[in-house]
Amino acid sequence: MAGTHHGHTPAAWTGVIIAFIGFCISGAFMVLASPLGFWAGLVVVALGGVVGLAMKAAGMGAPKAEHEDLAQVIAANKLATKV
Repeated sequence: MAGTHHGHTPAAWTGVIIAFIGFCISGAFMVLASPLGFWAGLVVVALGGVVGLAMKAAGMGAPKAEHEDLAQVIAANKLATKV
């Protein structure tokens, strides 16, 4: 995963932070027995996903990687394990 920069983008970080805040809101209101606050927190979680996707569409996400030929990947892995 380190070679693909998976999740190390502004879009990913922003979406996850917003979703985490939503989970915290939902958790707090669940303990306080307030259904309206709980559902509001879940709306914030969904908003985090929408913001992350919008930022990715705006070019702040990871670029799509080109797929390597499977035979080349297998050969490279065999060489790495022999060393």
